[in-house]
Amino acid sequence: MRALAAALAMVLAAPIAAQGQPAWRSVDAATGQIADVVGLEQLARDFPDSTSVRLRLFNAQIEAGEGEGALASLAWLKARGHVFSTRAQAQIPELIGAAHAEAARGLLIPSAEVITASTIFDKVQAEAGLIETVFVGPSGMAALATSVSARAVFVRGGEAEWIAFPISDAYALSGFVAAPDGSMGWFASANIDSSPDDPGRFTGVYGLAGDFEKLVRIPAPAGVAVSDLTVGPDGTVYVSDPMGGGLYRARSGSAVLSALVAPGTLRSPQGLAVSADGARLYVSDYRYGLAMVDLASGKVARLASDVAAPLDGIDGLWLRKGELVAVQNGTSPMRIIALRLSEDGTRIIGHRVLEQAHPEWTEPLGGSIAGDALYYVATGQWDRYDKGALRDGVAAIPTVIRRLPLAPR
Repeated sequence: MRALAAALAMVLAAPIAAQGQPAWRSVDAATGQIADVVGLEQLARDFPDSTSVRLRLFNAQIEAGEGEGALASLAWLKARGHVFSTRAQAQIPELIGAAHAEAARGLLIPSAEVITASTIFDKVQAEAGLIETVFVGPSGMAALATSVSARAVFVRGGEAEWIAFPISDAYALSGFVAAPDGSMGWFASANIDSSPDDPGRFTGVYGLAGDFEKLVRIPAPAGVAVSDLTVGPDGTVYVSDPMGGGLYRARSGSAVLSALVAPGTLRSPQGLAVSADGARLYVSDYRYGLAMVDLASGKVARLASDVAAPLDGIDGLWLRKGELVAVQNGTSPMRIIALRLSEDGTRIIGHRVLEQAHPEWTEPLGGSIAGDALYYVATGQWDRYDKGALRDGVAAIPTVIRRLPLAPR
């Protein structure tokens, strides 16, 4: 029991600030195949804020009969608010063994705390299909949404339904961001929904300056599937490829997207945010946590954290007033969080949950910040679509856009 007590003390103790920026361990498909306890213990040390990694370690510890190690992993997960399914909660005490069953029950959170703080902003009609993100202008009134399945941009038409602007050569449309001066909007097009390949369709980013008939097109390199994007204070557009693992950018005047971080360093980069000084890019790797890219050198580091909060499962990511606001739809429960950064922007020093386990969510997806609120897709429909079309026997539903105040409570 001494070993267990020591392990519990280690996982529950407040993190201690480290000197410098921790290295980012390169990850690829092979990393996801690590299944032995020793290998996963090292992976958990390399990615100390990933519930995905810790769950893999927990399962390996159960399989290997390492009850005390499994209890330590359960304590780690409980400290970060992880809620297992009802079925898993019934199975875990039995799987961990009689000697540790009672302790395991005490480390399981019965149900997620429900935190609701948003209101409905609007609804996009069901005919718009699978909406991936919404962008709301500075006034908090004008808005547009991108559709994966309809391959169209939908623009809010006041009291009427949202107006569709189909993009004839587009693949699935996803992320949207506006240039700092508002002169241009950028949105991504790629085959991210496993639709049939079509060489006549465009993969890359579109630039919109008010006229859908005169879109700027910046193509992506061959084999790259762009999705999330952001823009720096100098107008540089940054794009992530969640399928291939690379990061790309287009500086002012660029004719093509160029590689910033080649595939093989990150596994599934998604949400992006540029620091206020334009020096670094924050990136969410969906399974492993938050990374930082030095934009001058391209060097990747892990964003360290002084708080016990999971940093994986992040889809949308935005920077606002020294906080990273994140839609975390890959954790249990799903939540929206705000992560306070250190003054130099290289560490997480605070954490607050803005919304969690909302009873009206299906899956929260992308959005944008306007004023002091996050506007986001609350009823994601990825589970209703397959290869760009509705699954058999399933009907589309309206997409609910919610407004979440971001001012501290």
